[in-house]
Amino acid sequence: MEQVINYLKSNFETYLEELKNYIRIPSISTLETHKDKMVECADFVAKQFEAAGMEKVKIYPTQRHPLVYGEWLKQPGKPTVLIYGHYDVQPVDPLELWHNDPFEPRIEDGKIYARGANDNKGQNFVHLKAVEAFMKTTGSLPVNVKFLFEGEEEIGSANLAKFLKTEQELLKCDCIMISDTSMYAPNVPTITYGLRGLLYMEVEVTAADRDLHSGSFGGAVANPINELSKMIAKLHDKNGKVTIPNFYKDIPLPTKQERENFKKLKFSDKAYAKALGVKELQGEKGFTTLERLWVRPTLDCNGIVGGFTEKGAKTVLPSKALAKISMRLVPNQDPEKIAKDFAKFFKSISPKSVTTDVRKLHYGSPAVAPLNSKGINAAASALLKAFGKKAVFTREGGSIPIVVDLMKQLKAPAVLMGLGLDSDNIHSPNEHFRLENFEKGLYSAAYFLDDLSKQ
Repeated sequence: MEQVINYLKSNFETYLEELKNYIRIPSISTLETHKDKMVECADFVAKQFEAAGMEKVKIYPTQRHPLVYGEWLKQPGKPTVLIYGHYDVQPVDPLELWHNDPFEPRIEDGKIYARGANDNKGQNFVHLKAVEAFMKTTGSLPVNVKFLFEGEEEIGSANLAKFLKTEQELLKCDCIMISDTSMYAPNVPTITYGLRGLLYMEVEVTAADRDLHSGSFGGAVANPINELSKMIAKLHDKNGKVTIPNFYKDIPLPTKQERENFKKLKFSDKAYAKALGVKELQGEKGFTTLERLWVRPTLDCNGIVGGFTEKGAKTVLPSKALAKISMRLVPNQDPEKIAKDFAKFFKSISPKSVTTDVRKLHYGSPAVAPLNSKGINAAASALLKAFGKKAVFTREGGSIPIVVDLMKQLKAPAVLMGLGLDSDNIHSPNEHFRLENFEKGLYSAAYFLDDLSKQ
């Protein structure tokens, strides 16, 4: 391993220049005007796969943006890791808030500033270069490796989801390595092993068949905004628990090991509240803040619309009121079943004076990888060697649907070895990536391959 790490160290500046070239391609997946740039970026990735010594490198066209695949499978009996990444990036607006051209990387204060510097080009590039370092120094890899980079992660990964269903044999693996999450704090190596799922609903309450004058009709006809507000209020009890029947049925409590891991993080409710500008935190009673964020389900109203909302006054009883309601789900909660239970319950608390319509917009399942998986063990060992300190284990309150799809379709545990920070402005102006994390990420990626071979 020493020669591999030395090779990575001696070529760091070269890798940084190559990363800049990767970033310079404005691969914004949501913009049709950038479709040719998506093809250009897929070609760049394919060439990087080849430079890293991958075989059977192939660009797979899809209905929108290409997938890029490559493999090296010359270690019979050793584990196979699928390394996933995405080469597409978010739009850059508002452009006036950037301190530099978003696609012309700038190095300042030990950070590289550009769109995609962290999410996800900087993070996935470390794995490419770690593999290349092995091939340049030893001519082989300690494990079998498959790469799959897509160009639609920022817009939902619809075509990758289809690809997974038809190409399970091609992508068959023992574990999935993904670097697309954040470290818990600066210089704190982190492995994320769980993601909450998501269920997004829309509810619409209708009273009269038209807007009515509040003076002429107020007090005689139901106001949809009033009634919708009452219904939303009934979705939680006084202890912060969701009142939908069977919502908590069969969901696991945090394990003893998880609670011990969470304690090690020394999370401060006071500091968290201060950082958010709130006087105190709120949530389901009986659980810590981290437990409420990571291992307990939630329900929140994300938006409510109805009646007159412009400046000034208009005395009106609206005909309709609409709300967006999302639920973050945990293992053993089936999004489709929860959607049916929600719709049934919401209609049951609807008064006869209004008509209530409930619609399911989209959903994603939760996923938790076993903490004792070979991939997680290898990642923990690798991060210790690269950062010089033990990794912490976290779960993520948000959802990354494609991770769940990968785990479900390939029947392999995922390892989320994030190298960025929450403060890196991903999806915002002045996105950046610490050069220290880029460098230690290179070492982590290399050590991971070596340590996985020993599991």
